[in-house]
Amino acid sequence: MPGFLLQQGATVTCVHGGQGMPTVPNAAVTIMGMPTAWLSAPWSIVGCPGIPAVPLPPCVSAQFTTGTTRVTSFGQPLLCISSTANCLPNGTPAIASVAQTRVTAL
Repeated sequence: MPGFLLQQGATVTCVHGGQGMPTVPNAAVTIMGMPTAWLSAPWSIVGCPGIPAVPLPPCVSAQFTTGTTRVTSFGQPLLCISSTANCLPNGTPAIASVAQTRVTAL
């Protein structure tokens, strides 16, 4: 899945509007001074209201399931804007919508 690499500071949100941030940024590879993110590291989600009408609990973390296939750091795939993620504990998607626009990867 080609696309722009995600860095700390990229806009990642759950479908309810909670904001995501990588829990373990990859400081070995930086883009414009910001660390990139590994596929294996979870993202924390803050500010998710959940859906009270359904009683769906709020999203607290997200785990990406797809990443780069040809570009790695320390043998681990990186995340790009086309990567997909699922939020925990409810399984709803998390979406990357804004990332840096200088470095692409496959």
